[in-house]
Amino acid sequence: MTSSLLTDRYELTMIDAALRDGRGHEVSVFELFARRLPTGRRYGVVAGTGRFLELLEDFRFSPDDLAFLRRERVVHDDTLDWLEAYRFSGTIRGYAEGELYFPGSPILVIAGGFAEAVMLETLALSVFNFDSAVASAAARMVSAAGGRPLSEMGSRRTGERSAIAAARAAWLAGFSATSNLEAGRIWGVPTMGTAAHAFTLLYRDEQEAFRAQVAAMGVGTTLLVDTYDIPTGVANAVAAAGTSLGAVRIDSGDLGVVVRQVREQLDSLGATGTRIVVTNDLDEYAIAGLRAAPVDSYGVGTSLVTGSGSPAAGMVYKLVAHLGDDGGWLPVGKRSEGKATVGGRKQPVRALRGGVAVSEDIHVEDPPVDADAGRPLLVDLVVDGATVPGLTGPEGLVRAREHHASAIAELPVEALSLARGEPALPTRYL
Repeated sequence: MTSSLLTDRYELTMIDAALRDGRGHEVSVFELFARRLPTGRRYGVVAGTGRFLELLEDFRFSPDDLAFLRRERVVHDDTLDWLEAYRFSGTIRGYAEGELYFPGSPILVIAGGFAEAVMLETLALSVFNFDSAVASAAARMVSAAGGRPLSEMGSRRTGERSAIAAARAAWLAGFSATSNLEAGRIWGVPTMGTAAHAFTLLYRDEQEAFRAQVAAMGVGTTLLVDTYDIPTGVANAVAAAGTSLGAVRIDSGDLGVVVRQVREQLDSLGATGTRIVVTNDLDEYAIAGLRAAPVDSYGVGTSLVTGSGSPAAGMVYKLVAHLGDDGGWLPVGKRSEGKATVGGRKQPVRALRGGVAVSEDIHVEDPPVDADAGRPLLVDLVVDGATVPGLTGPEGLVRAREHHASAIAELPVEALSLARGEPALPTRYL
């Protein structure tokens, strides 16, 4: 299956008109960026780059695609001929996947003919808006967890393909595992999971269910102890597995109270090394609220795959420059109230002081930037239509996870606060 029709009709009708008018091949520069962060957020996390690049490689119009467009009279026949031969041949630069972004950050910069570049708008926005929303929420949860591991388990709370993307984005931002097997197969994300309440309900009693699970998975397994009564469940778990039981999972109740009671009970039974895993509709605030409790790890589902209240990152894709009639670059930008954009080609730099980030400096009109200005943020992603090696697949995801860890380490301490506030770094246009 190609990715060419994962787009909006108006992308093709714009191309049709521009090609027929003779302006469709005019060299243009587009940017993908967020005008603002979700309310109260201090930073965003760039995610989806590897997925986008793979989809770009499959962005071809098959005979079936072209037949559909002809049947629906979407474009003229000469445009269909152009689409049949379509291959993106331009250049894409962008923030490294895993990088942090702020209002106005030019996360993706696409340069090429107008028609071939505008074609990518919907594809880029659908990938980056979702993946970055999930990664940004995941990063906050990682900070709230204070070093305790988190597992992504939201597959049943989003679309089946979105679930894979969410697992990928969460691992990039510091989660340790996912319940989604396809994310493990495609992206190499570590997978986890043992049993649900249905397994316990299948058996005549809880202890019989626990013995069956231990027999299959070993004493290091995690037993779900809240199908009936939690104290009884804990006692049955230790009776079935012994004091070397790996972990118990709690998915209900007042977790702050229950976790302490379970820890005391496990210790009294001699299971001092048995870990406590909590789930139950957690978000970053609930995780932070459990920081003083004896929780060993967390499982997060709904809140994560919905961006913790911000399911889309609010990114837009705008034309910022094209070659004028005189052969020089012409900066362009919207001027409408509330949606104005800064035109011109840009060089973004993360200004640092003593290794700590202090501002997002965006130099306008592609000027040479002094090496002492800070850390340059744009890297090559696609050069003359060819994807830069090492950015896709499991290799690219590992690279993004490592880059994210180094980027977030540059933030000032207050940027990690969950309290509502302004972006951690001001955006300055220079």
